[in-house]
Amino acid sequence: MAVPMTPDPAGSSARLATACRDDIPELTRRLMVAIFTDNPEWTDYSAITREDLHDGCRRYLNRVLDLLEVGGAGAEDDEVAASIGSQRAAQRVPLEVMLRTFRLGGRVVWEALSDRAAVIPAADFREAGTAMWAVVDGMSSALVTAYRGTELDRVRRKERRRHALIEDILAGRARDAVFAARAARELSMPPTCDYVVVVARGDAYPMRPGTETALAAKGIRSIWHDRGDSAVGIVALEQHLPHHVADIVRPLVRGRAALSPTVTGLAELDVAASLATLGLDTVPASSAGVLTSLDTRYPEALLLRSPDLARLLVRRSLGPILALPPRERDMLLHTLTVWLAEGSSAARAAPLLHCHRNTVINRLQRAATLLGHPLEGQRQHLELSLALTAFELLDHSAD
Repeated sequence: MAVPMTPDPAGSSARLATACRDDIPELTRRLMVAIFTDNPEWTDYSAITREDLHDGCRRYLNRVLDLLEVGGAGAEDDEVAASIGSQRAAQRVPLEVMLRTFRLGGRVVWEALSDRAAVIPAADFREAGTAMWAVVDGMSSALVTAYRGTELDRVRRKERRRHALIEDILAGRARDAVFAARAARELSMPPTCDYVVVVARGDAYPMRPGTETALAAKGIRSIWHDRGDSAVGIVALEQHLPHHVADIVRPLVRGRAALSPTVTGLAELDVAASLATLGLDTVPASSAGVLTSLDTRYPEALLLRSPDLARLLVRRSLGPILALPPRERDMLLHTLTVWLAEGSSAARAAPLLHCHRNTVINRLQRAATLLGHPLEGQRQHLELSLALTAFELLDHSAD
């Protein structure tokens, strides 16, 4: 039945809203029925109780009427809608479910206003309708803003926690079995299988976007983590072999990267990360798109682990050659490097050096004279090879 109303300076929408105040319990009941019977496949309020949902619906409907009574001002910044949005986001109710509820609530209010439309002119009723839907739209906007803000905060907290867990693992905390089990559960990684660690550096984004997804598509679980100027990947081998992982990771490297030896469980990942970093340090900084393995770089790694001894070795084994003018120095160092790589054969080294075999022999004799001892012999070859490697590493590390 239409309720007679006296003129109100706030307008038609305000008068109609005031007239609906006593109907809030019934309007709330109607909204609850609509939520669960109108297209129920769109409804997912399983995370909250019926009492909680009922209270939210009542608050929302009351607030729609409040805003209509003041002409709809402030709907887009409404604190009640924002509060509901934040609360439902925290409860993990889908945003589309909340927006649908707000629309259904608008329909319920509109039906209540329509029941009283006979007491006002048609033009005023159209004004009331415009005001009512503007309120619903504004409150929906406030809901979305608050919901997404809460979601973003949750994602940021999750990301900070994930970052902290990975840092703790790389710092060795996973040696504590309780921590390892919790970290494995939260990161969705196996606690006891074999692992390798990839460390990449040398580009603003040393690994291509989607590396974790690319590995997952091959059935390989991994987590990737930015750490200073490096990207660190923790890769669970499970049924996969290290060289299989390397074949998949290699095309994804944009800078330069190194693969650790295999370790067992989360407890040894700090060691694996340290060894992968050591392997990476043996790769020239100018390299790009390179994936190396510590298993192929042990001499270089040993030299890097003892930089003072490496410098002494270079000075003792190559000092007189390094004192030469740059052109002659570089020629002799390159000749020695190629000669050793070719099994100490001047004949095989000559084509690679673009010169005659006798020229190679003359250069080797010049080097032996400068160094004060012959170049032949297993120990001489070993010492000279290590010295040349150390010189290259120290030279690159100084760049």
